[in-house]
Amino acid sequence: MRLLGPVDVLVGGAARPVRGQRRKAVLAVLGLHPGEVVSTGRLVDLVWGDAAPPNAVNALQSHVSYLRRTLDDKAAITSRPPGYLLDAGADGTDVAVAERLIAAGLHAAGPAARARHLQAALELWRGTPLADAGGLPWLDEQAERLGQLWLRGRRALIEARLALGQHAHLLPDLEQLTREHPFDEQLHGQLILALYRLGRQADALAAFRRLRRTLHDDLGIEPGPALRDLESAILRQDPDLDVPAAADGPVDPAGAAPTGGPVPAQLPLAVPTFAGRADELAGLDKLLTDEREVAVAAVTGTAGVGKSALVVHWAHRAAGHFPDGQLYVNLRGFDPGGRPVEVSDALRGFLDAFGVAAARVPADAAAQAALLRSLLAGRRVLIVLDNARDAGQVRPLLPGAPGCLTVVTSRDALGSLVALEGALPVTVGLLSPGEAGDLLVRRLGAARVAAEPDAVAEIVTRCARLPLALAVVAGRAATRPELPLADLAGSLRAAGTLDAIAGDDPVSDPRAVFSWSYRALRPPAAELLRRLSLAPGPDLGADAIASLAGGPAGAPLAELLRANLVAEPTPGRFCLHDLLHAYAAEQASVHDAAPGYRVAVHRLLDHYLHTADAAARLLDPTRTGEPLTGPRPGTVVTRLAGRDEALAWFDAERRPLLSAVHLAADAGLDAHTWRLADATTTYLDRRGRWHDLAATQEAALRARRRAGDRAGLGDAACALGRTYARIGRYEDAEHHLGAAMWIHEQFGDAAGLARAGHHLGWLAHDLRRYPEALTLTGRALRLFDQLGDRLWRARALNATGWIHGRLGEHREALQRCREALTETIALDDRHGEAGAWDAVGHAHHHLGDPRQAIACYGHALRAYRELGDCSGEAGVLAHLADAHDAAADPVTAADHRRRARSILAGLDPAP
Repeated sequence: MRLLGPVDVLVGGAARPVRGQRRKAVLAVLGLHPGEVVSTGRLVDLVWGDAAPPNAVNALQSHVSYLRRTLDDKAAITSRPPGYLLDAGADGTDVAVAERLIAAGLHAAGPAARARHLQAALELWRGTPLADAGGLPWLDEQAERLGQLWLRGRRALIEARLALGQHAHLLPDLEQLTREHPFDEQLHGQLILALYRLGRQADALAAFRRLRRTLHDDLGIEPGPALRDLESAILRQDPDLDVPAAADGPVDPAGAAPTGGPVPAQLPLAVPTFAGRADELAGLDKLLTDEREVAVAAVTGTAGVGKSALVVHWAHRAAGHFPDGQLYVNLRGFDPGGRPVEVSDALRGFLDAFGVAAARVPADAAAQAALLRSLLAGRRVLIVLDNARDAGQVRPLLPGAPGCLTVVTSRDALGSLVALEGALPVTVGLLSPGEAGDLLVRRLGAARVAAEPDAVAEIVTRCARLPLALAVVAGRAATRPELPLADLAGSLRAAGTLDAIAGDDPVSDPRAVFSWSYRALRPPAAELLRRLSLAPGPDLGADAIASLAGGPAGAPLAELLRANLVAEPTPGRFCLHDLLHAYAAEQASVHDAAPGYRVAVHRLLDHYLHTADAAARLLDPTRTGEPLTGPRPGTVVTRLAGRDEALAWFDAERRPLLSAVHLAADAGLDAHTWRLADATTTYLDRRGRWHDLAATQEAALRARRRAGDRAGLGDAACALGRTYARIGRYEDAEHHLGAAMWIHEQFGDAAGLARAGHHLGWLAHDLRRYPEALTLTGRALRLFDQLGDRLWRARALNATGWIHGRLGEHREALQRCREALTETIALDDRHGEAGAWDAVGHAHHHLGDPRQAIACYGHALRAYRELGDCSGEAGVLAHLADAHDAAADPVTAADHRRRARSILAGLDPAP
């Protein structure tokens, strides 16, 4: 049982997922009490907490039965009054093994032996402990305990490796660890010693001074005696600091690569019915011992041949060799109807996985790639780049130093990657007849397959030994156990081929399989499958599917799920595999007229537009905008009750919404393009996804131009300019905001002119041009006053107050921001109120009243959290930290700073 990461079990060396959070929680509780009876009452309390249903005991019995089946051993979990006992043996859980190895490492005789035990222990961590079983107090406490166990083991391993003279290998890891644990004196001492041993005495002393300053500024304390003694020893160049002679032999230097946290664990679930591929797996295994500078494997083959399944299966097996993490991205190089993932999006996703704050992420993709290479240097990380379009999409994502392994899958041969980067080519062909038979055995059971060997042989031949085709046939057979396999073979015998993957032999194409499954569908399900080919994003929700269908789609969708023609990767989200997507599009081109296509696309976009507009108004009740005409008949608009549901809907639909903006643009539906972009603005801004926001607003600006909507161009340019300022593109921001002012002036739009001037004022503020900022926001304030626009007047008033504060005029700032606060409360402008509370608190702080400032910041913090405004929350936490410092409370200040940094690290991740 593996608890040091996502919860799962290994049976015979193969990972088996445990499905359902409660089941994982039951397994985790029992796994953390091995050999102990855990009472039913305690299990219910720990697994459900206050949310325990009336039938919790019955549900617990059901979960235990499921876990027994998963473990393949009914005796592993035994009923023992008053509850259950897990009898897994001494090493039945990775936690038990890790605790034993760490204890052995701490008590081993010499540093090499200590390092071997501790390294083996730390390799058991696959990410955050109990990563998918948390959310309950006791389990969260255990996850924290296991995280501290990892840190204790890591400190001890570093100590052992320092004793072995491996300070050069340790330096990158120590630099990362000390950044993540700024008050950990032992880690800082190890870093200082490593620097000294590398001949960098000045850097070692500078590191000591930085730590002393951090401890003094944040906690009001001095370094402990051990660190002070270390500083003295460095100053006198004490020979005792030199590398000691190794007493008990070397340790594999490859093991010295750092395993600092956070440790990404992004691999998707392995296919439980994976079969065959022994040669390909062996070829990939060789990379684990390869001594080449930068290890890359290019796994290529035709669509549907099982490249992704092979690589994910192997990656789970090999994860223990990469204790510093496993990164995964689907590059969607051949995603039907969609766009390949931009390199910068993939890079931002990887940087986000390592906890890089958004403020540290460069805007330029080349600089992002350089930052990623710096982070990967000295680490052992597995990188899976799935479904790449070509070598050009892959190159910026490759590490630049030894220690990491990159595995790329693609339909493209990736010849230049092999020739120029020395990638190991792994060509994935069709399954052998034996492997194909094994796949059917795993799906249908040995008895059924053995009963009809001739039919099985024909199915394997007709499916061209293609894993995807075999999986579809097996899925159909599994849902109809009474159907003879000979009947399935007969149906395939008369089928044709898919042109997209056709070969010389017509039976080597899976259209036979798809067409057979398609013809078996009832007409509503067949029509829905064709409609799903219009979907622009990676997945769809139920209401979006109903809108495509033009009415209720529950029954046909369930039929498609049963036939394995549609997948449900997460509850309530549905998608087509790319080959099935292509097949569905082909069938739609044959059976459906173009006008029907356009109507369905229009309904889908109406679903996104009207739901997003309603959700945006729940997030911001002061929102104004162009009134929408009613959606087309047959459109299903998701009903949302309150701000929390609106945020949850946006979170789930973010990627489909972004794709919908581009679908509208491609379809020439310009009004949908700019209205969808406008409807997502508040959400993307508050969640800190400004690169996504810029992309939608760029599409909106192009749509306004195409439509000749010259008046609307001003608002579009203003919105884009504001977002460019958010991501540091200040010249572009100034250009677009200036253009917006010119357009509004030409059309006599005083309100638009005032808003653009207001945002230009904030841009000047961001550039520290405070007098200019005050002039611009003051001019906007007067315009709003003349227009009688109380909402924007209050915002501009608060802006001028804030800028007065930046100029050191804090009493003037306090007066203006208090007036703005009163007005925003009267207008029920919750977001404006949050900003005003923040500004009033800032003024109090700089007028020497930190306690009053803390009270004001508390109001702002609650409002930003209520609104889901992550960037606003982070800013207030930083201000709170400063105020607590001024109030002589360094511990609380340090906590607020850590929380602010944690939020900032999550802003603007990749899609």
